[in-house]
Amino acid sequence: MAKNHLSVIIVPHTKTSTKTLCFSRRALKFLAVGGAVLGLALAAALVDYVRMSVIRGKYKALRAETAQQKTTIANYEKSIGELQATISHFESYTKKLNVMAGLKSPDVLTAPAGIGGGEPGKDEPESEIDPAQAPAPSGPQVITQGSIHNLSRKAQSIESNLNSLLNFFESDSLRLASTPSIVPTVGWLSSVYGHRNDPFTGEWTMHFGIDISTNTGNPIMATADGIVIKVQTDKYLGKNVTISHGNGFTTVYGHMSNFAVKAGQRVKRRDIIGYIGQTGKAAGPHVHYEVWRDGKRVDPRTYLLEE
Repeated sequence: MAKNHLSVIIVPHTKTSTKTLCFSRRALKFLAVGGAVLGLALAAALVDYVRMSVIRGKYKALRAETAQQKTTIANYEKSIGELQATISHFESYTKKLNVMAGLKSPDVLTAPAGIGGGEPGKDEPESEIDPAQAPAPSGPQVITQGSIHNLSRKAQSIESNLNSLLNFFESDSLRLASTPSIVPTVGWLSSVYGHRNDPFTGEWTMHFGIDISTNTGNPIMATADGIVIKVQTDKYLGKNVTISHGNGFTTVYGHMSNFAVKAGQRVKRRDIIGYIGQTGKAAGPHVHYEVWRDGKRVDPRTYLLEE
C-alpha cells in the first residue's frame, strides 16, 4: 500500500469522535486531475451558455427586424402596384394624345358587342378579330429589381413624350379644337365599335360606331369644332347629323328625336346639335356616334379623352 501523503482530520461540533481521511499521492493526483477536468467542463458550459444567450438575443433581434422588413416590403409592393396602375393609365392617355397629334397610328381596339342600330357597311377592317379569340390578360407580375427599373424607364419615357406633346399641342391648338375628343352625350356605353350580333336580325355584323344610351330628349353635343354638312333622316340612323371638322375628321350622330342645327351651320365643341331619340333602326333611346378619318370609319373610343 502506498504511503499516506495527506491526512484530513474532521472534528465535528458534536461530542462524537473525530474522523481522519488519508490520501495517498496517487489519490491526490487523481483528485487534482478530476478537479481540473470538472473545472474545464464547467468553464466550457458557462462559455457555451453565454454564447447561446448572445445568439438567442441576436435571433430575437433578427426576427423583429425580419418582421419589420416584411411589412416594409409589403408596403413597397403595394406602392409599386399602384405606381404600375398609374403608369399604365398615363400610357393609355399618352397613346390617345399621340393619336390625336398624328404622331402614332391608333391600334385596333376589340371589345364585346353591344346593342343598338347602325347602318351596315362593306368596308369592314381586315384586322378585326372575334373577341372570343382575344388572349386573356396575364396575372399580376412579381415585383423585382428589373420590374422597378422598367417602371422607371417607362415613367421617363412617358415624361419625355408628354413634354413633346405639350410643345406640339401648344403650337397646334386650332387643329386640336377640330379633333373629336369628348363623348357626345352623358349616358352609358351600351354598344362598342366592332363585330356583334345584330339586335334585329341576329346576324354577326360590324358595328361602325359606339352607342351611348340615356333618356329621350337629353342633349347631344358636337365633339369638336366644325361645320354641319348633313341634317337628314334615313331608315338606319333615323334623324342624323354629320359634321366636318377638317384635317380629315368627320363625325356622325344618329337616332335623334329632333335637330338643333341646320346644314352649313358652324358649331363649337359642346354646342347642342340635337336631342336623344329612337328614330331609325334603334332598340331604345340612344345616340349612335361615328368618327371618320380620311374617309374611313375608326373606333371613336380612340379619340375619347373623357372617361
